[in-house]
Amino acid sequence: MIKKTALYFDERCLWHTTGEHVFIMPVGGWLQPLAGNGHPESPESKRRIKALIDVSGLTAQLNVHSAEPVTVDDILRVHTKAYIEELKDKSDSGGGYAGFDAPFGKGSYEIACLSAGLAKSAVDQVLTGRSQNAFSLGRPPGHHCLSDQGMGFCLLANIAIAVEAAKANHGVEKVAVVDWDVHHGNGTQSLFYNRADVLTISLHQENCFPADSGSVNERGAGAGEGYNLNIPLLPGSGHDAYLYAFDRLVLPTLQAYKPDLIVVASGLDANKFDPLSRMQLHSDSYRELTHRILSASDDLCNRRLVVIHEGGYSESYVPFCGLAVVEALSGYRTEVTDPFLKAATASQPNKRFAEFQRQLLDEMAR
Repeated sequence: MIKKTALYFDERCLWHTTGEHVFIMPVGGWLQPLAGNGHPESPESKRRIKALIDVSGLTAQLNVHSAEPVTVDDILRVHTKAYIEELKDKSDSGGGYAGFDAPFGKGSYEIACLSAGLAKSAVDQVLTGRSQNAFSLGRPPGHHCLSDQGMGFCLLANIAIAVEAAKANHGVEKVAVVDWDVHHGNGTQSLFYNRADVLTISLHQENCFPADSGSVNERGAGAGEGYNLNIPLLPGSGHDAYLYAFDRLVLPTLQAYKPDLIVVASGLDANKFDPLSRMQLHSDSYRELTHRILSASDDLCNRRLVVIHEGGYSESYVPFCGLAVVEALSGYRTEVTDPFLKAATASQPNKRFAEFQRQLLDEMAR
């Protein structure tokens, strides 16, 4: 049987450490240490995604791969030489901060290169026709990373590195990046803001992270004007708001752009139980979003779709959302039922809230 979906994963990505924290604050002073390292960007949610994919029987339906780390040449297409040299020096010396809210430990530089390598190889897998689509489950994430500094748990811009490699190695002309992480994809936006060959779209909780980032007025500049779309959603938005935003704004924008490749920055942190957001998505939300983007890739770019994992910090719930994404990609539904789904769907926004959010989205679409 031909397996249409590839899964890229490497255990070593789970060995990246953010050091001892109490939530996002480093241990010390009045902050008592917690069990584990205490930081929300822990390996557990990712480890549990992979474990659920395995025990559900879904792994047998996938082409599972690891990958080589990205090279310095790969990284230099996106990041400054000074930044990567500093990052490696700190990593070799025991760790530190790559930028605002981006802690890391000894050896994290090499792990970040591997995480970016998984993304790059997932894109290569699809562009060479070895799989119809691919899912990259790496860590640390990348969509907040700027050219000269890390940010928001991100050390290297995984998706941007993969996109630039696709352009350099496969001659891909137009790429669309759709980011449904709950936080604004500011790093990806900044790296392609002046270019028309990469369309960047971000759906996110309004003014969540980074602060004052991701407004509808940020549309691109120069040659890139009109090729950056931000869709800030009100805190508390749920399943219907995301699907309406997708149908009203994301899909028409993709259809007008006609990309050769679609890459999804798949943060799973807009789920109802996530500690870093106030949104109300659930596993069926991510299933439906994946079905919609998969259908768009069928119509627009010969099924060339790559989904790259970003954030998601509810260790108990993220695995069910991640499983739903991969089930949708592969077309294989396992016997797993989401034990949290009833609770997640019981308290969706009321009718007045939903109507107001739709009005805002309609205004963005004009």
